[in-house]
Amino acid sequence: MLSPDKIKSDAGREDRNGFSLVVVILALLILTALGFLAMSVTTTDLQITNRIVGEKKALTAAEAGIHILTTTFSPANITAITGHVDAVADPASTYRISVATRPTAAGAPGFLPMKGYSIAGGQEWGQKMYETSVTGENSNYGSSVQIDLGFGYFDGGGVMYR
Repeated sequence: MLSPDKIKSDAGREDRNGFSLVVVILALLILTALGFLAMSVTTTDLQITNRIVGEKKALTAAEAGIHILTTTFSPANITAITGHVDAVADPASTYRISVATRPTAAGAPGFLPMKGYSIAGGQEWGQKMYETSVTGENSNYGSSVQIDLGFGYFDGGGVMYR
């Protein structure tokens, strides 16, 4: 025969079994949501990292183009230049230097005096000003950086301005 204590302990047992099932389902839903959040954050971080790496490679290519411009520029041979930063190690990084022109904007200087090189009679040594743009690209990442620059060219002593 059932004792009154046994009847009381069995009375709430059915309710607890259903509650455990609900708690387990909620825990699984929370863990699934956390898994999706972790995947989303990781994917976004990878996309941002890839974009930054691509932009750095494109900027490095543009800087290499500026270096080539400063070492090979000659007013006697002004042409557009395209090249690879390193054709063997990184053939995807290229630079493009547009044709350098003299400044034409109103108020833009065409001559840049060199400090400390004044000559008697109001003459001074100086550099002829040029403008161009250098574009660095990396085809692996689809990134591109354009740098507009102005630079001076001193042809070695035959240029004096009043």
